Amino acid sequence: MVDAVHTALSNIGFGDIEIVIAETGWPSRGDTNEVGATVENARAYNGNLIAHLRSMVGTPFMPGKSVDTFIFALYDEDLKPGPASERAFGLYKADLTMAYDVGLDKSSSNHKNPPTSPERETQWCIPKVEVSEAQLQTNIDYICTSQVIDCGPIQPGGACYEPNTVLSHAAFAMNLYYQKVGRNPWNCDFSQTAMLTSQNPMDMNLLFVSGWNTCRVGWFKINTSCALRPILDFQSRHFLPKKSSVDNKVISIGAIIDRNSRIGKEQQVAMEIAARSYNSTSKTFKLAIYFRNSTTDPLTAINLAEEMINKQKMQVIIGMHRWSEAGLVAEIGSQAQVPIIAFAQPTITPPLMAKRWPFLVRMAKSGLAYIKCIAVIVKAFGWQRVVAIYEDDAYGGDHGMLALLSEALHDMSSLIEYHLVLPPTSSLHDPGGFIREELLNLSQTQSRVFIVLQSSLEMAIHLFKEASKIGLLDKESAWILPESITDLLDSVNKSAISYMDGALGIKNYYSEISTEYQDFESQFRRTFWYQNVEEDNRYPGFYALQAYDSIKLVTQAVDRMNSRNTSSPKNLIGEILSSSFFGLSGHIQFEDGKLLQNSILRLVNVAGKSYKELCFWSQQYGFTTNLPTGEGGYYGGGNTNCFSGVRWPGNLKQDPKGWNMPTKQNPLRIAVRSRTSFSKFVKVDYDHDGKRATYSGFCIDIFWSVRELLGYDLPYRYYPIDGTYNDLVQLVYNKFSNLILIICYDAAVGDMTILEERMQYVDFTVPYAESGLTMIVPSKSEESAWIFTKPFTWELWMVTGAILIYTMLAVWYLERESNPEFHGNWKSQISTALWFTFSSLFFAHREKMNSNLTRMVMVSWLLLVLILTSCYTASLSSMLTVKKLKPNVTDIQWLKRNNMKIGCDGDSFVRSFLENVEKFKPENIINVTDEYKYDDAFQNNSIAAAFLELPYEKVFISEDCNSNRYTGSTPRNRFGGLGFMFQKGSPLARDVSKAILNLSETAELKRLEEKWLFTSNKCSNMTPDTDNTESLKLRSLWILYVISGGTSTICVLLSTIQSLVKYCQSQSVAPEDTDNPSDPNAWEKVISHAKQMFNKKINNSSEAQEQVVTDCSSRLRHVRMTDSPELQQEMASPVPENSTLPSPPPEVHITNYNTDLGIAKTSK
Repeated sequence: MVDAVHTALSNIGFGDIEIVIAETGWPSRGDTNEVGATVENARAYNGNLIAHLRSMVGTPFMPGKSVDTFIFALYDEDLKPGPASERAFGLYKADLTMAYDVGLDKSSSNHKNPPTSPERETQWCIPKVEVSEAQLQTNIDYICTSQVIDCGPIQPGGACYEPNTVLSHAAFAMNLYYQKVGRNPWNCDFSQTAMLTSQNPMDMNLLFVSGWNTCRVGWFKINTSCALRPILDFQSRHFLPKKSSVDNKVISIGAIIDRNSRIGKEQQVAMEIAARSYNSTSKTFKLAIYFRNSTTDPLTAINLAEEMINKQKMQVIIGMHRWSEAGLVAEIGSQAQVPIIAFAQPTITPPLMAKRWPFLVRMAKSGLAYIKCIAVIVKAFGWQRVVAIYEDDAYGGDHGMLALLSEALHDMSSLIEYHLVLPPTSSLHDPGGFIREELLNLSQTQSRVFIVLQSSLEMAIHLFKEASKIGLLDKESAWILPESITDLLDSVNKSAISYMDGALGIKNYYSEISTEYQDFESQFRRTFWYQNVEEDNRYPGFYALQAYDSIKLVTQAVDRMNSRNTSSPKNLIGEILSSSFFGLSGHIQFEDGKLLQNSILRLVNVAGKSYKELCFWSQQYGFTTNLPTGEGGYYGGGNTNCFSGVRWPGNLKQDPKGWNMPTKQNPLRIAVRSRTSFSKFVKVDYDHDGKRATYSGFCIDIFWSVRELLGYDLPYRYYPIDGTYNDLVQLVYNKFSNLILIICYDAAVGDMTILEERMQYVDFTVPYAESGLTMIVPSKSEESAWIFTKPFTWELWMVTGAILIYTMLAVWYLERESNPEFHGNWKSQISTALWFTFSSLFFAHREKMNSNLTRMVMVSWLLLVLILTSCYTASLSSMLTVKKLKPNVTDIQWLKRNNMKIGCDGDSFVRSFLENVEKFKPENIINVTDEYKYDDAFQNNSIAAAFLELPYEKVFISEDCNSNRYTGSTPRNRFGGLGFMFQKGSPLARDVSKAILNLSETAELKRLEEKWLFTSNKCSNMTPDTDNTESLKLRSLWILYVISGGTSTICVLLSTIQSLVKYCQSQSVAPEDTDNPSDPNAWEKVISHAKQMFNKKINNSSEAQEQVVTDCSSRLRHVRMTDSPELQQEMASPVPENSTLPSPPPEVHITNYNTDLGIAKTSK
């Protein structure tokens, strides 16, 4: 049936599911019609069932595996209705007396023989012929260690020692055991290596017939006279090699272990297997192991070691799982020059240990890798505070581990909030009650990350059992198990594992796929089951592998020493320390007497009554989800998926916060400062009876908005606090102090400034408002008679003047010939051109323009003028409209030199900052407790300046924005900003910070700021510093200046070219001067042309003077014609006497005056 179920599960892909037989049994009595319901049949069925399960034979499809089976039932059920057989399935009767014995009761292993049937008196238990000597030796070991019979007769010198063969000794032991424990069929199973016979062995042709008569007593009754000494008692057990005909050398090894613990039991079985394996193959040496049981008292280990070395002449001593024992035994071993192989080493290695104890071999891995792995786990989950728990060995052996953990956590920005020290279990009368009281005190802490540094299995079971009762294994908690516990998960009882459900464990990695390990596991399970029937888990743990490797370490050293023909203790310790091999527990190699640290740790997770492997960790590669590929290499993979399948306490689906999270029964206690200088940030109002308080303000609204973004419920309750900001810090920090009997709080909401000093005690969120120290002083109106020059910068004024002059010259040049208004002497021409250009600034010029080039110049110039006047008007209007304010005080040094009084909020850090940093005298600092008292202090001249943080300065200036009586300076110092406070290590600080960033990124924080901190849009957009109105700069209009100047230049060049062309044309048609012997060159022509132009200009000027009209108010259009040269001569100005210009020929000049256009045209 079992194979059928297993096959069916395998076919659907669930072949690894463990099968359990929930109910089986046989009734011991029944009704008359119920055939087979007898005591004999019940004993045979259940007895054979137990024998089969103990034999580890298994089933055809599951060989070598025992199936967990529940026998129905333990007690008879006399009141159960139905047939009589339904009431008789129990192994015990209803009166608690035994119905029949199947070998499970303790009385089955004592010296009293249970009643047996007569037919079994003549049966003997003998070995099967085909069984190997190794299997028979296993049977001998089991029988002799069960304390049921005396194996002294088959020891050297015993009455039944000869013949010295395994078969003879096994026949004696197996039959004597069968006769002693009840002569039931299952007592002669021995993993199907024995059989029952009714024929007298003396009549059988067996290999051990020789000497049979001497030892026949062993087949029928106890012969105490032939017993030499017990091979096993409560204090010692000797594992002796069987003698052969060859004279072998015996290597005596002493083992000091804790036989009462699971670790000690595993170590003993593993050493026996290793010794038996060596003895069966070695032809030169044989191992003899002498086991001694240690206690929690290290002095016991000293006495045992001295006895082994001095009396029993042990050549090697192995054991000492605790360093308090190993250190003392190492001193004795070094003095006697006996190698000491210890399974322990100190967490912090003392200096010169190798020189002090040269014969000490520390075959234990350091806890440093374990500590670092814990620190990395804490960092991975963001836990900032942890609780350390360890079991003290009464000698302070684990304080070094606590110091290393504290240092490693500090490097990860975490710390130990509290450490719980538990005494050894053996020293407690009521371990459960003591642990419960300690855990109740521990529950007052906020951290829910518990790290068990060191503990025995018994203490760990008590610890988790009591922790689950008081709620420390609920949601949001995390537990980390030590190696000493996790390495036993393979062998601990399943009922004990269930208490640790959800815990993380760190255990040493070892390979389980090698042939050597599989052979060892098979032998271990069989031997351990025989020797420790009370243990329901028979799989070996890491400590068993370590013990096996210790024997292998000695045997390899002995063989190498024998090959070199050396035998001194120094040579033996040298060979041991030079060993290098891969054992069951890993790579064995030593340096300075200690095992090299190339640890690969395995992270496991306890789930229900078992555990699952998560990933691996090493100092070089960190977390990896894959096994090593060889020496020094891994497949890829990081820690991305390492913790994805973790089952946490309480079956939490998400990563625990490791913190005592608020609940409705225990909400978050939030302190709120009830007296604040600026009520817009936090305001606490009380009802008429003064008992109930309501909370409002900018900070309260931010916290309310934050709660909506957390993603989980956060019950809370506000508590008004009438104190300073530093008082709030202490009230939150003192949550961790048991010495201060005051009410403490989980958080503080309000306008707290983030400072480095405060962060030593509490955790802050990210700032929700910037902070900086500003100085507020009364302002006065800044008026100036030169304000009309402020719209333009001096560069712009200079360039404007230059372009004005340049445009003036261009206009004069273009209009000098054709426009009579630009004629006259130089003074008259310059003034006319200047007035014309300047008046164009206001579009008030009245002079006429005759040249099209002049018009082009004026177009570009008037465009520039239009834009300049518009900009100037707008800028000047803005300056005259906005009231110009100027602070009375602009220098802090002036305040200090003149001992001026200043005001600030005395409850904040500002006062201490002004005293300690800015060096103001304390007597010159006035405490102002209310925002409205600052105005009164300024009005009555109590203070000359007020120092406020930037958020408060915004509110104060906003309230005064209509009158503009005060102005603030740019912050001189920057601080961390305003934030909320939480207890050190609280995960809420991180969650609230994320929510605040979300409010900032979605502009919700800006909306709340505008709602609370500004009274109107006018005030929110108001800029206190009016100096920010800048003058118009040249870089804003330079392109217009380039256009105007460039246009003037081009027009002047075009006019000049036209004049030169006309002159050249007039010269080409003029009569030749016969008196001039040679033609003038080009320069002479240009100079001559210029002189003629100058002369013409003077002539035009004289003509204009003669034609002045007396009535300037009206212009008459008339045409004056001069027919004679005399009239022309009369109107022309006299030529200076020194002039060399020739007299113009008599011509007729016609001048037309247009009174409407003001243009005079003269023609020949």
